[in-house]
Amino acid sequence: MEAVMKPKLPEYVIDIEGLALSFDQDGRRTDVLRGLDLKVAAGEFVAVVGASGVGKSTLLRVLMGLAPHSAGRVVVAPDPAAERPMALVFQDSRLLPWRRVVTNVSFGLEKAGGPEKTRLPAAARRERAMQALGLVGLSDLAERWPWQLSGGQRQRVALARALAVRPSILLMDEPFSALDVATREGLQDELLRVWRQTGKTIVFVTHDIDEAVYLADRIVALGGKPGEVRSVRAIDVARPRRRGALALQDIAAKVKADITADAAAPVEDYVI
Repeated sequence: MEAVMKPKLPEYVIDIEGLALSFDQDGRRTDVLRGLDLKVAAGEFVAVVGASGVGKSTLLRVLMGLAPHSAGRVVVAPDPAAERPMALVFQDSRLLPWRRVVTNVSFGLEKAGGPEKTRLPAAARRERAMQALGLVGLSDLAERWPWQLSGGQRQRVALARALAVRPSILLMDEPFSALDVATREGLQDELLRVWRQTGKTIVFVTHDIDEAVYLADRIVALGGKPGEVRSVRAIDVARPRRRGALALQDIAAKVKADITADAAAPVEDYVI
């Protein structure tokens, strides 16, 4: 029997070189990002940190194809076996108030998707939504309305909605920043559990450095105006991690120094 050769997958699912983004408004040119390089491997958890306005969310918009970049190369190579290349989780849950939890989660399945570009029947959409709710531990709340949920529960529904479309890459834009400390920490652990269970590639944007060092394999620190990469640091701390551990505190202090530095760190100082 002749062996079937599988196509070789690219080394990186996200490969960005020299990314720049500018726009003109009211006769003035604004530079948002400049000379940004980033590579993300399949299954990796990468956190992007930086102050407000540095271009973190804009980077996610570029990856989603929602914002055209002005210069550089952006290659996104999701797993071809995945039904959708990417899904995005926002800072607010953006649930539809006139839909119950389960139909909020199935919303993204109502248009054609997957390799065959077919639309799932209603029963299959509900089954998939219930599976995603099970991943985030909310199966028992499937018939509730959004107003009956806590803030943390709404964010878990938003995560379930993203997982339901079975993306290769999960983009998250400060999804826990509006929550209280206890809820935020609980959702961080929930996200790590889902990540281990699904093997998704995650790019997680946050301004919270402690959150980044607790969650990620690597941290990309952005700084300056326009935003540029100040450092890329590997988090070589075994999982499960302990919040407040001295090793994490040390990395967090270095990342903070990277962000607030006057100039970009030399390339040889990057930990890739």
